[in-house]
Amino acid sequence: MADDAPHAAKTPAIKSRFISHGTLGSHDIEASRRFYEEFLGIECVRTSPISLMIRLGGAHVYAVVETKDKEPMPRHYHNGVDVQTDAEVDEAWRICTEQADKWFLKDISRPSARHGTYSFLFWDLDDNCWEILSNPTDGYTWIFDKGDLAGKGHFAHGFRHQRPDAQKAD
Repeated sequence: MADDAPHAAKTPAIKSRFISHGTLGSHDIEASRRFYEEFLGIECVRTSPISLMIRLGGAHVYAVVETKDKEPMPRHYHNGVDVQTDAEVDEAWRICTEQADKWFLKDISRPSARHGTYSFLFWDLDDNCWEILSNPTDGYTWIFDKGDLAGKGHFAHGFRHQRPDAQKAD
């Protein structure tokens, strides 16, 4: 049965407050910690001999758990790390390509406009996929202001967030 009521008007079955965490796998928890702290600037705390909690700029955290049979993360399940401008995306790409051997980075894509932002992807030493992207201060919250998108939505060619502090990509 179709429901024509707006999504926001529905009463949820679970009275949830916020998304608190996600989980990432690790082949070597110590090497992963060095990568998170020294390369991505992520805050880490050890929670057990085989796990960390990590966070960057907010209340959402990831549990990082060492596992022997971790599979590579598919591209569509990537993790976003926001920077402020397109120029900072380009600089992050330069650093990633320069330091790829040191940090065991692979499959580093070239920066491009995609799903409303300017970004690139790469895989880390644990086969986790990362996206470095330019986004407004509050990340993807801008897309909620647009509401439900018809057609291709944020995958439409040329779709970009609009903000006065964004530098456009060439």
